[in-house]
Amino acid sequence: MDIKHLQYFIEVANANSFSRAAENLFITQPTISKMIKNLEEELGVSLFDRSKKQLILTDAGRLILEQSKLIDQAFHNLEAELDNLLGLKKGHIRIGLPPIFDAHMFLKILSNFHEKYPGITFQLVEDGSRKIEDDVENNLLDVGIIVLPTKNELFEHFFFMEEDLRLILHAAHPLAERQEVDLAELKNESFILFNKDFVLNDRIINSCKSVGFHPNIISEGSQRSFIEDMVAWKLGVALIPESICKNLNKNIKFVKVVNPSIIWKLGIIWSKNQYLSFAAKEWLHFTKERLTK
Repeated sequence: MDIKHLQYFIEVANANSFSRAAENLFITQPTISKMIKNLEEELGVSLFDRSKKQLILTDAGRLILEQSKLIDQAFHNLEAELDNLLGLKKGHIRIGLPPIFDAHMFLKILSNFHEKYPGITFQLVEDGSRKIEDDVENNLLDVGIIVLPTKNELFEHFFFMEEDLRLILHAAHPLAERQEVDLAELKNESFILFNKDFVLNDRIINSCKSVGFHPNIISEGSQRSFIEDMVAWKLGVALIPESICKNLNKNIKFVKVVNPSIIWKLGIIWSKNQYLSFAAKEWLHFTKERLTK
């Protein structure tokens, strides 16, 4: 039994005639008669009383007609929902992004995508790269913006941005008026870092070790604004991406770090091993096209 059997049965019941049902369905009467006979044999009941001139439903026929209509409606609903899904009229995308990321360009692309596909909704989750990778791997997020490199055995990815980290410090700090600072000059400073969910945590510590010192870490956090506030209150210095230095507190200055400079590269990842929705695939295509121009 398939949906066609039930649809043909519904049409015969509505028309009270095999011949009229056949005309309505643009098939031959023997074809529809055979389909109904096959349905009766499969269900083990007679659907119509054929002993009279007028075609009449049996008790079993009335019961099966009622359920057949529900099944047919559900099938049409399913087709409509699939059309919406495949046509990107519906969908939901879960995106992870770092709180230290300047999201202006990203949000502009998201806005353009929403204009094109207004029925697709978004969940935006702010976290460090390590947590985002874990959530993408465990299917808690569809895609994520992270600091590269990533685990190529687990994720597909594309690169879209590279920039230096800048030293931020209180405006009254002795180094605040410098154009650039050697990293080794910071060995006696108190550092405020992002927590261990952030790849930048290791990147900064390892860079400091490469020039002969382990940073004196007085605090770790997950919120950029809190780290900036701590710097503004002279509690220490921090290293943050250059792109987010333009809107700093007026009491904070930023300085280029050299020998070595500390670079971060951003990319978008998605899992090699998890199902990716039609909406997420289209968002990736749409975003990649605009970010990599």
